Amino acid sequence: MTTPEELRTAIAEAMPQAVADLERLVRIPSIAFDGYDPTPVRASAEATAEILEAAGFGGVRLIELPGGVDHPAVYGEVPGPAGASSVLLYAHHDVQPEGPPERWTSPPFEPVVRDGRLYGRGSSDDKAGIVVHAAAMRAFDGRPPVTVKVLVEGEEEAGTQHLPFLIEGHRELLAADVLCIADGGNWRTGVPALEVSIRGVVDVRVTVRTADLAVHSGVYGGPAPDALSALARILANLHDDSGEVAIAGLARLPWHGIEVDEAEFRRDARLRPGVRLLGHGSIAERLWSAPAVSVLGIDAPGVREASNQLVPEARAKVSLRIAPGEDPERALDLLTEHVLAHAPWGVEVQVERGEGGAGIRLGDDGPAYAAMTRAMELAYGRPPVRTGSGGSVPLVPVLARAFPEAEILIYGAADERSQYHSVDESVDLGDLERTALAEALLWRELAGT
Repeated sequence: MTTPEELRTAIAEAMPQAVADLERLVRIPSIAFDGYDPTPVRASAEATAEILEAAGFGGVRLIELPGGVDHPAVYGEVPGPAGASSVLLYAHHDVQPEGPPERWTSPPFEPVVRDGRLYGRGSSDDKAGIVVHAAAMRAFDGRPPVTVKVLVEGEEEAGTQHLPFLIEGHRELLAADVLCIADGGNWRTGVPALEVSIRGVVDVRVTVRTADLAVHSGVYGGPAPDALSALARILANLHDDSGEVAIAGLARLPWHGIEVDEAEFRRDARLRPGVRLLGHGSIAERLWSAPAVSVLGIDAPGVREASNQLVPEARAKVSLRIAPGEDPERALDLLTEHVLAHAPWGVEVQVERGEGGAGIRLGDDGPAYAAMTRAMELAYGRPPVRTGSGGSVPLVPVLARAFPEAEILIYGAADERSQYHSVDESVDLGDLERTALAEALLWRELAGT
């Protein structure tokens, strides 16, 4: 069997190609959101397929989604020796919208390497996962010691509508002993992590109406309310005075794992000096096992366009992160009830429910978790820390239901400086190499377990 040092050398030799592959993928603006041209998403899927095939994966093909949705996934596989364990690798090739291009140091879809980091939209979330899988396969020259399957999703950032089709509709194709989700991240640059907790997420759109048309604020203001003021009162009641989520009945779980240093958290979150942290309990608990509610956007006249009128209609999108294991439909019910109960002055309120994604808690006592712990310690020179994800990976609970006997591992090449979903997204190229090495070492460990 290939030794750890031989794998280390092979991964190092594969890195120039891995960086070139990542640069190729970052150049493709594969945004799968409604209103965006799907052509780049297909181009990204085709480029992903070519990269995986060149790395040694066989049977590489696109999985088309139903209903004419042009956001294909990519699948490939390599059979291992008879009786070997099987591994399913996951990543996604779609990305978030770039945000204000003028706020990027370099153009979001023109990859640039600065100080050992590759910058560009999707560099860490999650096109890095694709090249990690490809580099690990190259390290074995296309002949891994376990059966390896790979699934690269094409609309992870955009929604969950097609997950049942993709996972449950391809159960036999995707079945494996270990499910490796390369959509996580390291605790710090050079400090590996395995995520054992994921929060779920739900959202609503709240529309407030007070009148049939805008009227003069001087003639009618005073007795007549405006919709924006009413909406502001509803949104203000989402938190109590300490910043704790005020929606009654939501689950909150204890956290057992690494703790978060407040100074490091404030620095990573880029908080202004006088801003206080919200809520109670440890920061880790508030991040990974407790609910969090945020107002993501408001539709109303902008300041520049505002005139002396009473606004008759205003709208907001509210996002609620929920504790691992919380029922998304129950959480949506509680959020909806809370919004309606805090509508002031008899205004009309409509709550439009969005998609819900469940969270999950994963075990850390299985053989695959132990194998990845050993692999990461060899790759990074230190064992991984036990972390959670405050964000959501809706695929993971779906996989857990479809394959209840499989172990799930969540890791990735991102770190605390990656700024995914924001401007100047990046990935540390050293951690990209170490993550690929850890994945290759995991396959070796599983072959010997």
